[in-house]
This record gives sequence, C-alpha cells and structure tokens, in this order.
Amino acid sequence: MSIETSINLSPDAAPLRVLIVEDDPMMQLGLEQSLMTHPQLEIVGQAEDGYLGVQAALKLQPDVVVMDIGLPRLDGIAATQQIKAALPNTHVVMLTSHKTETEIIAALSSGADAYCIKGASVERLLSAIAAAVEGATYLDPQIARQVIENLKPPSPKGNIANLSERELEVLKLIVEGYSNPEIAEKLYLSPNTVKTHVRGIMNKLSVDDRVQAAVVALRSGLV
Repeated sequence: MSIETSINLSPDAAPLRVLIVEDDPMMQLGLEQSLMTHPQLEIVGQAEDGYLGVQAALKLQPDVVVMDIGLPRLDGIAATQQIKAALPNTHVVMLTSHKTETEIIAALSSGADAYCIKGASVERLLSAIAAAVEGATYLDPQIARQVIENLKPPSPKGNIANLSERELEVLKLIVEGYSNPEIAEKLYLSPNTVKTHVRGIMNKLSVDDRVQAAVVALRSGLV
C-alpha cells in the first residue's frame, strides 16, 4: 500500500509533518528511514523521552506524533495527554511493544488516535497514520478484539438485522481492526464509499463511533 492511496492528500498538499518520540536509537533510526521515503510524510523532529517529546511537539506543532509508551522521565501516556491538551489537532499514533489491557485503555483514554504494535509492517503503521489523520481510531488487529471485548457496550438500541450485506462485510472488518483504507482495498471499494457505509452502520446501530459498532457486533455474535 502506498502512502498516497492511504492518506488521500491532494497532489499539491504539503506533506504531513511527523515527530518521532522513541528512546531506542535503533528503532528511532528505523522509523525515520522507513517514513522519510514516503513523499507525503516529512520527519520534522525526534525526541528520546516523553518530556522532550512534549517540548518538541509544542515547538514544532507537527501533524502527527509517533509515540512510544515506555519512555524515560515522562511516559508516552502522560506525554500524549499533555500534547493533546495543548494541540488537539495533532494526531498521536502509539507505536509500542506494550500489549496489556491496562496500558492499551490508558493510551486511548489519554487521547491517542491510533495504537500500533512494534514489529508490524510499515504498511500497517501507514494505515494507522492514515486512520488518525482521517479522524478515525485505529487499533492494531493484534489487540483490537482484546480492547473491544472489555469495553462497556452501548445501549442496545440498534439492530444488526437492519444492516445490508455490504454493511455487514464492512462491520466484520471493523471488528478485526482494519482501517477505512484497508477495508476499501479488501472490498474493492473507494474510501469514500467505505466512509458512507461506516456512517450507515453507526446510524442503524444507534452508536457514536466505530468502536461501539464493533462492540455491538461482538455482543450479537456476528463474529
């Protein structure tokens, strides 16, 4: 998957400005080399701890922060809280080896827009960035079900039976943790069509976001 198809910026749009906050020098270098090859991403800074990450974010005001959780001085969760409080339009993508339920929920509660596991492909990280920029919440498929099954379900106002066959296909992929661009690729649909289906699903299920829609699907035994 190319960054052009996953983020859908216009050809003359400025690249997304990315700040990397990571304390492992090798991981930091690998991220920089992987992301800087994509013309719609520009690495504007790096920081090796949460405190410096917050300072860099306030100074540089990036579009996206790729954030580790286990950072010195100030952990990634606390750093994300501070960044989102000061820069609500900056998107934070957690990229971490942490998979415990407490850390995942804490990261999302801090305002993180995406949660990606280290060791995943560059394409999956790009999908996480794309989802965050589009205003969606991205969960790595490795931990999506773990999170969803432990969330409090919304009021069961909607009815799975009201969904069309195509909407059911989209909903199943949402439960599996796929972003809108990935769903579009799998079902051979345009990203805008997928967005329309997601809105239709949320309206029919009487939920506010795609995570709640996934909860309804799991509770109903759809998947």
